[in-house]
Amino acid sequence: MSAEATPLTGTYLTLDDGRPAVRFSRTYEHPIDRVWQVVTDPDELAGWFPSRAEIEPRPGGTITFSGDPNMPESTGRVLAVDPPRHLSFEWGGDELRFDLEALGDKRTRFTLTNVLAAENTAARNAAGWEVCLAALDAKARGERFDGPHAGAAAPWKEIYRACIAAGFPSGAPVPGMD
Repeated sequence: MSAEATPLTGTYLTLDDGRPAVRFSRTYEHPIDRVWQVVTDPDELAGWFPSRAEIEPRPGGTITFSGDPNMPESTGRVLAVDPPRHLSFEWGGDELRFDLEALGDKRTRFTLTNVLAAENTAARNAAGWEVCLAALDAKARGERFDGPHAGAAAPWKEIYRACIAAGFPSGAPVPGMD
């Protein structure tokens, strides 16, 4: 698959406060409470998130990340939580924001914003989130897709090249490859 043929769903942007970020938005045919469960429950997260995440759901609470073969176990801090609409936390120097919006009774818009500690991580992180969110999309449809747990079979490199071709800042080391 060529970089030109790899569809990207994320965007690179600069937030109002000047920080760089990558953002992804999806609409799921599930009620907001179900999508909230998928993005906050450790067993649900394990199916699409890069590592297992055990969340203490309160501002200042600890979030523990484990099980990613390319990253050591680590912890972060919950920044804000407003069930079932918002969760934000620190992870490896970045800030992750999960925002959910009910679209009627049975549909939900899910937006993931990765506020970057360093601009040159944009292409790397965006490619990773494309793979992870493809797994979440499949999960939402009731299909199985290994996504971030597919190892060398994941289409990450092609997506990474597409992100660079689309102008996402790059150059940061890639865990497990550099």
